[in-house]
Amino acid sequence: MATHKTENIRNLALVGQSGSGKSTLIEALLAKSGAIKEMGSHQRGGLVTDFDPLEKLHQHSLDSSIVGFEYDGVHCNFIDTPGYPDFRGPTLAAMAAVETTAIVINAQSGIELSTRRLMKRAVDRKLCRMIIINKIDADTVDLTTLVRQIREEFGNECLPINLPAENHSKVRDCFFHTEGETDIFSLSAAHDEINDQVAEVDDDLMDVYLEQGKLSREQLHEAFEIALRQGHLVPICFVSAQSGAGIDELLKLCKRLAPNPFEGNPPPFLKGQGEDAISVTALPEADAHVIAHVFKITNDPFVGKLSVFRVYQGTIEKDSQLFIGNSRKAFKVGHLFRIQGSKHVHINRAVPGDICAVAKIEDIHYDAVLHDSHDEDDFHLKPLDFPHPMFGLAVTTKVRGQEQKLATSLHHLSEEDPCLSIEHNQELNETIIHGLGDMHLKIMLERMQQRYKVDVDTRPPRIAYRETITIATEGHYRHKKQTGGAGQFGEVYLRIRPLMRGQGFAFVNKVVGASIPTNLIPAVEKGVRLLLVEGAVAGHPLQDIEVTVYDGKHHPVDSKEIAFVTAGKKAFLAAILKANAQILEPVVNLEVSAPDSHMGDITGSLASKRARISGTETLPGGQIAVSAQVPLSVLTDYQTELKSITGGEGSYTMTFSHYDPVPGDVQAKLVAAHNRRDDD
Repeated sequence: MATHKTENIRNLALVGQSGSGKSTLIEALLAKSGAIKEMGSHQRGGLVTDFDPLEKLHQHSLDSSIVGFEYDGVHCNFIDTPGYPDFRGPTLAAMAAVETTAIVINAQSGIELSTRRLMKRAVDRKLCRMIIINKIDADTVDLTTLVRQIREEFGNECLPINLPAENHSKVRDCFFHTEGETDIFSLSAAHDEINDQVAEVDDDLMDVYLEQGKLSREQLHEAFEIALRQGHLVPICFVSAQSGAGIDELLKLCKRLAPNPFEGNPPPFLKGQGEDAISVTALPEADAHVIAHVFKITNDPFVGKLSVFRVYQGTIEKDSQLFIGNSRKAFKVGHLFRIQGSKHVHINRAVPGDICAVAKIEDIHYDAVLHDSHDEDDFHLKPLDFPHPMFGLAVTTKVRGQEQKLATSLHHLSEEDPCLSIEHNQELNETIIHGLGDMHLKIMLERMQQRYKVDVDTRPPRIAYRETITIATEGHYRHKKQTGGAGQFGEVYLRIRPLMRGQGFAFVNKVVGASIPTNLIPAVEKGVRLLLVEGAVAGHPLQDIEVTVYDGKHHPVDSKEIAFVTAGKKAFLAAILKANAQILEPVVNLEVSAPDSHMGDITGSLASKRARISGTETLPGGQIAVSAQVPLSVLTDYQTELKSITGGEGSYTMTFSHYDPVPGDVQAKLVAAHNRRDDD
């Protein structure tokens, strides 16, 4: 049973670079609130949010994790998120479920790559933001410089709401208080600065502030909420999760000043698709139609499929019925859970603002909207623009006969992770998994082995080369086979000529008379098409060729279908070997984004890859975008290379463009490799 009201709910996602201490910070909050007796740690184990066996093994978060606790009359939901860039999919999904994003910064490391990315994402989604500087009691920290850097990087709206004191062992509030000794800055000056910033959002309030020199707590609270919503204020608070410094102050800040679902910016729901979509508002009213958004899917070995969602509007009761998206079929909410790390606590009701889950509803998928009225059939949340998974591996089972088990396990894993995609390449007969980097896929494969007991071999995906011809020529083949009984006989003459790139294949019958009976022409075409698939010089499919059959011979007894299949195939091969066969490679449109300081390194790297750079563009925030057409074969390890070139600050997307001839030396290597395989 929900014992709290919507106005008493606080939802926050803790985001930030790996090593900033997010999981330990949540442990400290849980311990301070009385939700747990003692704190766990990565080293000793026992962390509420890092309960997965792989998280324990690698000692860092690999997925988002939800905890809730009561503190002084408010119910706080915190979502712990991974810090490694390879696992930013769950982080971005979690940000869609909260009013407030808390960007956690390691006081020793300062602003890092993820800090910038996540701050930008929070701004784009119009989330309320706060910055938590953690590990303030660590050695060699310079908090004064760090605050200055934060303000230079993210704007003067970033202001301390409390300050470290007593050699960083305590934290003192500077929003409501004006006196006290601190380690950095003047408490009274910091108080005046943040109050000035808050008062600026309301002209009438500013007049009162100028006349009286101060504002009441009630006046400050209302203006604070407006400033947060508008992005006019980003409070900075200081903590040490390990020592507990600032934890009580952070809890008080969440209670007093963090927005509840009524006070945060409304979630960006849309109705309809494409250009016809219109913005709609989900109001956190308990008696309205239900609107909830699924932001996390897990396949729990004990509970089954668990769908985690945020309730935005209406009340969900146990045993009620809900619809999924535009499905006309309802499902029954048989069990309703609140999530506490690895634990699932049964509840009877969820109100607007609650984060909860249902189990064993197979039709629910990530990003689904759950609702109880067909009025909301076409509702969906504004797309989250996840990074496109570009790093690929081909996978095959180590044990024969486990192919179906592999397919099932990959399906479950891709259900959970919006940045993991699965592709089965029919042409190359290989299964390819795509993720955000080598670590991402390494963990996915470890999870598959641990959870589903499927072991796989991996290798880089094969490149889908093509073969074609450059000149017109002719081919001939006589197939004659005598086995003592009925024999085989078929003779075919044909011409071939190149077509324009992308025109594919054409088969033309120009046989006059009955040199090849009409009923055997399809057998000739079948033989030709067999070679189209197998390739002639390097084992890759042929394209952009017209084949014209114009003559042949047959035998009234021995001319069977198989004879003309063989003759057609061999005549086609003979023609191709005289037609200056050429191997084509796929070329992609590549767009690379990175800080402008890396422009030279990026263009130099691309030039070494036979790239044709088509343009560069200056983007906001000191970023550049480089566009180029590049052969796919030279990009198999580009994710790792770009990470090295840009210090992890670059990203790229690519889409197929066209096929181009490979250089002569590349063709020679491909042909030689194919011949070696044939010899083996």
